[in-house]
Amino acid sequence: MPPAIEATGLRKAYREVQVLDSLDLTVARGTVFSLLGPNGAGKTTTVRILATLTDADAGRARVAGHDVRTERRAVRHAISLTGQFAAVDELQTGEENLRMMGRLSGLPRAAAHRRAAELLERFALTAAARRPVRGWSGGMRRRLDLAAGLVRPAEVVFLDEPTTGLDPRSRQELWQVVRDLADDGTTVFLTTQYLEEADQLADRIAVLDAGRLVAEGTAPQLKERVAGHRLDLVLTDAAAYERTLRRLAGRAVHRSPETLTLGVPTDGTAADVRARLDALDPDRTGIARFALHTATLDDVFLALTQKEPLHV
Repeated sequence: MPPAIEATGLRKAYREVQVLDSLDLTVARGTVFSLLGPNGAGKTTTVRILATLTDADAGRARVAGHDVRTERRAVRHAISLTGQFAAVDELQTGEENLRMMGRLSGLPRAAAHRRAAELLERFALTAAARRPVRGWSGGMRRRLDLAAGLVRPAEVVFLDEPTTGLDPRSRQELWQVVRDLADDGTTVFLTTQYLEEADQLADRIAVLDAGRLVAEGTAPQLKERVAGHRLDLVLTDAAAYERTLRRLAGRAVHRSPETLTLGVPTDGTAADVRARLDALDPDRTGIARFALHTATLDDVFLALTQKEPLHV
């Protein structure tokens, strides 16, 4: 079986702005793949190209074995897309929304009713099924939106920043939905700005910055390549903070001027920690205290954006 998603050399520009710059991606079937990046990195444009909503200026892409340019109908039949905002009818009940989507997808009336009931149960929405959606919480609306996209079974599900604006409990509920989809063999392509979300869910992660792929691998691989550990330094005052920041010359992976804290990569050994402390504070007056942490995806993101591509 071919990969669920293959993209080679994708390029896209809007006037003078190069949104995607020779992007290559491969996503295995039945996995959760997360595309990370700041606003404007090109995440949504990537999803729109792969979902056949936008044409790339150059490059090729196949989704579920079909070319996104020449086999649009086949691609659309194989995918589901949930955008950044819930696209449900707030005046209808949850049950009515799903029945309507079933009918629009070509299901007979009885089949649409059965499918709506199945999805309401699967997404834990049965108790609220006959209430107007306008009274639902944000998390419930997002689950209904995702359920609506699955009225017709999909091989590949695109989730474009699905938890934006949700409270922590609602995010956790949606994370479980994503896990369940992957357990059922569905390929999930997830874009997010929440590094914890990618860490929790993704089998493989790609970091996108200014339209270029700057890192790709599993979460542990990325953390290990960037820095097995992070040394957090708390400086004595603002002058010491600025002085140490200059000495780091761009190597800081964490900055907090409010708490006078700087984070630097380290392999975690005593020898390396001592060497870094001596190099950054030779007269031993600038660093008040320090702490050693395991590297996080935040460190990966800060260390790798605006640098040369890194593959692991």
